[in-house]
Amino acid sequence: MEIDPVTLAILKGRFEQIADEMDATLFRSAFNPIIAEAHDASHGLYDAENGDTLVQGKSGLPIFVGVMAFAVKAVIRKATAQGGVNEGDMWIFNDPYDGGTHLSDFRLVKPVFRDGKVFCYLASVGHWHDVGGNVPGNYNPAATECFQEGMLIPPVKLYDRGEFRQDVVDILSANSRQPLSLYGDLNGQINAMDLGAKRLNALLDEYGVPTARGALIALKDRAATMMRSQISNLPSGTISAEDWLDNDGIDDVPLKVALDLTIDGDKMILDFTRSSPACRGPVNISRSTTIAACYVALKHVFGEVPANAGVLEPVEFRIDEDSLLSVKAPKPVGGYTETILRLIDVVFQAIAQVAPKSAMACAYGTINALSLAGHRPNGARWVMFSFFGGGHGAHGTGDGLNHGNAPISTATIPPLEILEAAYPIRFTKWALRPDSGGIGHYRGGLGAIYEISLLDNEADVFLFGERGKVPPRGIVGGGDAATNRFYYEQSDGEHTPPMVSKMVGIHLERGQHVRLETPGGGGYGDALTRSPETVLSDVEQGYVSAEAARSDFGVVFTDAGIVEHAATIALRKERTV
Repeated sequence: MEIDPVTLAILKGRFEQIADEMDATLFRSAFNPIIAEAHDASHGLYDAENGDTLVQGKSGLPIFVGVMAFAVKAVIRKATAQGGVNEGDMWIFNDPYDGGTHLSDFRLVKPVFRDGKVFCYLASVGHWHDVGGNVPGNYNPAATECFQEGMLIPPVKLYDRGEFRQDVVDILSANSRQPLSLYGDLNGQINAMDLGAKRLNALLDEYGVPTARGALIALKDRAATMMRSQISNLPSGTISAEDWLDNDGIDDVPLKVALDLTIDGDKMILDFTRSSPACRGPVNISRSTTIAACYVALKHVFGEVPANAGVLEPVEFRIDEDSLLSVKAPKPVGGYTETILRLIDVVFQAIAQVAPKSAMACAYGTINALSLAGHRPNGARWVMFSFFGGGHGAHGTGDGLNHGNAPISTATIPPLEILEAAYPIRFTKWALRPDSGGIGHYRGGLGAIYEISLLDNEADVFLFGERGKVPPRGIVGGGDAATNRFYYEQSDGEHTPPMVSKMVGIHLERGQHVRLETPGGGGYGDALTRSPETVLSDVEQGYVSAEAARSDFGVVFTDAGIVEHAATIALRKERTV
């Protein structure tokens, strides 16, 4: 049916508000700081027949929204095989190979019925604190199969025709080191789903099913139309980009993520068939996760296109089976975040070759999953798991963001006050990392330095990171950023991991520390064209050292710290000859 523009705009806002309110409900009620503070969760509305994304919240993780479409499809298949969907049903699962990401991310899927038929599905996903496995916090860099990463739960009913399945929750709780956190996060997700159903039914009561369904169809069609229009503005042809993961945590061999991007009129082909085969370690990802990561990357590039399944209608994917980007169980996938960040990087690098004004240089490219875990005096376990920020890439209109979160999400870095209050640790440093951003006409954002000291008697530590060997790339002549660095203290001084960015089995004693020095973002354009006054400001703010100002940007200062313009012009001219 035809929807007038005013009604369509109103309904778009109302649908988005439902997902946003579900996000807020979980963030305010979760027990786990990764959800409550970092907002590592998401909610959305999905098509009743094929599971396609209809609406996503603005506060959750976009990567989750893309993958959840495959999760809803998995539930639809499971329900169909079992005789159909019933009112009051709700599924729970974390299967990373069937609509998931990694085992820490638990999904709930609930149908919303109107007049005896499913109008749409609501879905919730949140990163639970601990789901078993070999290491507390579950980012096991030494895993060679998924069973070493945590418990794997296929789609099962948490509610069956409205009846709560306590036995399912008992199984989940028995496999977690943090059962109380699990209980709080699960109930937060359930409450978010219930509120979403209440708000959606109120909207349907007000506007009616035909109008609401027509609006969702119109929004999807608009996204597809706008996406085709944006693609058709790019020059036809094939462009290529490739980047590398440091290693898989098992074999110290770099892994290639390669993209051949073809523009054919108003269609786009993303061909990843030159990428590395599946590896032994936990940086593999499933096909659905690869597609979801590309959805996020394309939304960064084509920011005006509405966020729903229409974005991918004109996009074809070519991904080899059993490659790094399309694995099946039991290949480990715990470090999926590192690989999807590299996927986003290669999309950015490819787009930069044909539409540099629309592209961004690579961001810091790792979440640096770090865990410290030990026992409290009463014997209870404590597990501090968190991720950390770095610099974002520069772009055609400005510098990259200093100390941001990864571009797969709108999550936030947990505040140190929350982490220090919850766990026996102390941050002795939390600062920007000078000279870590890639040089350029526009400078890449700075990474950060985090140093954490142990206040308890002892703790075990692991790190799952990336970008320790291959730096975040600059574009359009911009420089690469600084690489990732990790140090851990022992009785004989500081050490670094043999594989640079990944290590398990680190043991700390009271007073010893770990330190992360995270990458910056890549630069954009020629550094020798950056305004000398802007470089001076960078130096004054501590972003760039005086030495780097001269060596990298060609800016000369007097002893009084003032730009010496004649010497600067001469030095830059010498550099460009």
